[in-house]
This record gives sequence, structure tokens and C-alpha cells, in this order.
Amino acid sequence: MSIWEDLHYHRAAHAERPIADLFQSPARASQFSIAADDLLFDYSKTSVDAHARDLLVRLAEASGLSSRREAMFAGAKINETEGRAVLHTALRNLGGSVFVDGADVMGPVREVHARMVQFSRDIRSGRIAGAGGKYTDVVNIGIGGSDLGPAMATIALQPYADGPKTHFVSNVDGAHVHDVLKGLNPATTLVIVASKTFTTIETMTNAEAAKSWMAQALDTPGRQFAAVSTSAERTAAFGIDPSRVFGFEDWVGGRYSVWGPIGLSLMLAIGPEGFGGFLDGGATMDAHFQSAPLAENMPVMLALIGIWNHQICGYPTRAVLPYEQRLSRLPAYLQQLEMESNGKRVAMDGTVLQHASGPVVWGEPGTNGQHAFYQLIHQGTGVVPCEFLLGREGHEPELAHQHRLLAANCLAQSEALMLGRGIETARALMIRKGFEGDELERQAHHRVFPGNRPSTTLLYPRLTPFTLGQIIALYEHRVFTEGVILGINSFDQWGVELGKELAVALEPVLTGEATAEGKDGSTRNLIDYLRSR
Repeated sequence: MSIWEDLHYHRAAHAERPIADLFQSPARASQFSIAADDLLFDYSKTSVDAHARDLLVRLAEASGLSSRREAMFAGAKINETEGRAVLHTALRNLGGSVFVDGADVMGPVREVHARMVQFSRDIRSGRIAGAGGKYTDVVNIGIGGSDLGPAMATIALQPYADGPKTHFVSNVDGAHVHDVLKGLNPATTLVIVASKTFTTIETMTNAEAAKSWMAQALDTPGRQFAAVSTSAERTAAFGIDPSRVFGFEDWVGGRYSVWGPIGLSLMLAIGPEGFGGFLDGGATMDAHFQSAPLAENMPVMLALIGIWNHQICGYPTRAVLPYEQRLSRLPAYLQQLEMESNGKRVAMDGTVLQHASGPVVWGEPGTNGQHAFYQLIHQGTGVVPCEFLLGREGHEPELAHQHRLLAANCLAQSEALMLGRGIETARALMIRKGFEGDELERQAHHRVFPGNRPSTTLLYPRLTPFTLGQIIALYEHRVFTEGVILGINSFDQWGVELGKELAVALEPVLTGEATAEGKDGSTRNLIDYLRSR
């Protein structure tokens, strides 16, 4: 049998075994946890036992993970459908050399980073000022990876934000740019337009709206803009001074780009030193990923638990549940990271996948989620593997009692998911409440929790720039590992393109400049409604 078949066979043979039974071994928790640089990843509350883990590690070895990992860090063109290297790791490890097509790419990387540092210092100090003096606000206009990464990180690192107040605009819905700009002063606002090609339709539409807003109040709106783009020609035509344009190479994918110029808004918010700590955290996780044995490798085991839950056990979704309010955007960030990377239907050679690709990733921060969707997680008919994240301490010592309550809730949820509550316990509860006969049985069954629902927990000391860098790099390498095992390219996103192409063709239909000829009946009907007055 193949390793995949062995895994399915092992799962089938032990499908009814309660996870709690695995804790008959007193060493279960320590043997099914990994510590790395003050992080602790506990996967003991899953149905993976020692044999399943051995099979999963063999699966990773058979996939060629180690050689593929080495190729990525070395600058090989592992994004084979686009003929590109994958070097977001180079953005956070600024020493040494990495060669692509025979050229060392680290010189230009360091040069752009140094320009970002100087620009950030000048903006934060007021040496570079807007029409109304020192910049008080920064608006980052982007979408996808040009928005989710810096937006997530800026919220996460608010305790370190001592620079201009940072805002984010992404949706082409005019309400977004309108509502962000309406409370700001154009003369003291810096707008960063983040689009590699400077052609992304949503971003450029919002950029034009911001420029018009600036022009209504200022004679020289161009000095209020900066750009993250590789198109010197288009940024110049927009009116942005070349000294305010920061480019990056095509070997940095959008959803992996927060470590470089796309992170400019984050650097402006927390300062170059804080941003440096963020890069150091990512580089530390890179070193662990490259050196730790597979069974002791945190990104690898996080990926293998995901493979077990989704491809082997058949659980279709995964909930990311940070018990940290400032990580409120982490589930959305990881949703893009995983679903855009591994939401594929064909293998690298173009053949249809023989296994499910990536799962649906979703989530919200605790404890809010407990009062929203945990009902389904605990008592619904489907199983949702959960990934909890929790810091040992918060940033508000005066509210330490609230952090203890937060931590207690997190640990209680993972325990309840595993243990559940049986019918006998439920009956005893209802007897104490005075129920009898058929009504006792009815009420008791409503209070049964199936349990045996898997979860992992990632603990960290405190949410600092360094820690956030570790966490983001951990999940990046998790996605990479899953992609290698599934035999897919995690670094292209052709599924994003079709809808964008059709949208360009549909806009003139909505304005009446073109007809709906050739469109299906449903689309024509919807167009008729939107065009009616």
C-alpha cells in the first residue's frame, strides 16, 4: 500500500477511539508538543497517535519536502507555472547572498529596505512633511496581499504604534474610501498606493478617488502620495516623486509580501526598529524550519496535522481562533494565505489532484466567537478542527485578571471540544434541576456534547513584533509544506483572474455602452434590474 492508503487504513481502524483515551499515556502532552524559541505548539488534543505521526512524517519525506525547502531558500524557480523564484524569506533575512539567474538579489533588497527605513524615520520625525506640516495619518490603498498583511499586522501591534495613525482602504465599494477619508485632513495625510503593476483596478480606482479628494483641498496633491510598485512610468504619470516609490521583485507573491515594501505602512506605524523585530521573528522561524527534524519541526507538524484532519479524516473546514483581540484580522489573513495558495484542483504537472486540496479556513477571535459560532463547533453534526492561539500575558498589566479569564476560556474550549459531555452526565444535571420522565430525557439530550473534536493550541509569551513575525512565518511554511505534500504550486493564483476579466467586460454593459448579448439569462436579468431606475 501507499503511505496515503496506510494513513486512511489507520484512520478507519481507530476512527471510534476517543481522543481522550490517548491521554492514558502520561507523556502524551509532552510527546505531542513542540517548543521552538519560546513558542509552544500542542497537538496532543488530536486523534494523531505515534503510528499516525510516523506515517505522516514518512509522507512528508516521500514528497521531497526537504529538497523542495532547500530549493526555495536557495532561489530556485519553484513557482513553475510562472517561472519564478519564491523568496519572501529573503526580505526578512537581510544578510548573506541569494542568487536568481546568476545574480545576487540581496543587494537590491537591502537597498530598498534602507530607503524604507530612512523614509519612515523622516516621516515620523516630520523632516518630510505634507502640505499642512507633519503627517498625522497614513492611508494604505491596496487589496489582497497589499492590504491584508499590513492591516492585520498594524492592528496586532497597536501597543508599539507610536507613529502616524494608519488606515486601510481595499474594497472598490466607494463607501470604503469615502468613510476612511472623511475624517482626515488632506494636508496632513500620506496616501500609500500599493500595487505592484500600478494597474490593479480596485486599488487604482480608490487611488484616483483619494487624489480627487486631495485636489479639492490642495494645489499640489502629489506630495501627499507614496507608492509601492515596480512601475516607475505609471507612478510618475500619477504624480508620485520617484524618491517615494518602493519596488519589489516578482519573486515576492502578494500574500507573502508584508516583509518588504508592502509593509511600509506597518513600518511607519511601529518604526524601523519595531519592524526589524518583526523581520527577526520571521527569520528565526525560517531557521527552525530549515534545521529541525521533521517530527520536531513546528511548521511541518502544523501542516501534517492539517493534512490528517482534512485529507485523511475528511473534515472540510478549519477554524483559526486567536484568543487575542489584536489578532482579530489573523483569520482573514490566513484565509487568503491558505485558500489562495492551496485552493487548487490540479497538481504541478497539470493532472487532476487525487486528494482534496486546501480546506476552508475561517475564524474570529475569542471570546467573541464563543457567543457566535461555537454552538455549531460543539454540537453541530460536522466536525471543525480548531486552532487556538494564546499569549501567556497581555500588554495591560492593570487588567491582568481579564487576561486570566481570557486564558481560562481558551483552555476550557479546547478541553470541552475533546471531552464533551455524555448522556449520563446530562441526565444527572437534569435530575438536579428537577426534571423527570420523558421531559428529563428530552432535556438531557439537548445537553449532550459529542466531544472527540480535535484542536491544537499555539502558545506564545506576548504579542510583540518578534512574536508576530514568528507566527506569520510559521503559517507561511505550513502552507508551503502542505502544498509540497499535495504536489501543487502554492505560489500562483490563476483562480483570481477569471472573475476580474469578466468584470472588466461587464462594466460597460452596466453603463449602457455595451449590450448584454451572449450573457446567460440570469446575468441578463440581474443587469436589467441594476440598470432600471
